Amino acid sequence: MRLLIVEDDLEAAAYMVKGLKESGYVADHVADGREALYRVAAESYDAVIVDRMLPSVDGLTIVRTMRTAGNHAPVLILSALGDVDDRVKGLRAGGDDYLVKPYAFAELLARLEALLRRGRADPPDTTLKVADLEMDLVARTVKRAGKPIELKPKEFALLEYLMRHAGHVVTRTMLLENVWDYSFDPQTNVIDVHISRLRQKIDKGHDKPLLATIRGAGYSLRDSN
Repeated sequence: MRLLIVEDDLEAAAYMVKGLKESGYVADHVADGREALYRVAAESYDAVIVDRMLPSVDGLTIVRTMRTAGNHAPVLILSALGDVDDRVKGLRAGGDDYLVKPYAFAELLARLEALLRRGRADPPDTTLKVADLEMDLVARTVKRAGKPIELKPKEFALLEYLMRHAGHVVTRTMLLENVWDYSFDPQTNVIDVHISRLRQKIDKGHDKPLLATIRGAGYSLRDSN
């Protein structure tokens, strides 16, 4: 099993790498967020352990970038930020587990082993499909009825979230927190603008619209059949 450790505390990283190697793992270490992004894009890892606060690029951005690129390697987030809101943000960013500092190495190892077992049991699906709308998370392409749809990065992220919650009502608060990563502002029209653009791209020219506005509640992507 090959692991990537992303930790800017060199003493903590050396202790972690030593313990993991003694436990039979191959462990690479980087101390910088940008280097971590390069590593996860260029190389294959069975799991990633990432500190939340890092130079250049923070840990949550690393996780989001991995997930957007279709990299579903298990991620254990380490952080001194232990409030419920902080843990929720880490998991919603794409982390599989969240361990608060200071931690015992035995617990880190146990959590890592659990993530690796889960990853082997449930291989990730790299495609999403709702009716005749298809999204390839690896190639980052979208098609409807076989016809390619060009989306900007934020439109792609918005559609991915809607497709992952297909058939359910998604509120404005959910979209702002999970796609834009900031708290709900009732005055903003950023969601309305992006929903309108997305609807034009995925529904225009098709008899059956997929993206519905649920008055007073939010939005829902669903098969109209």
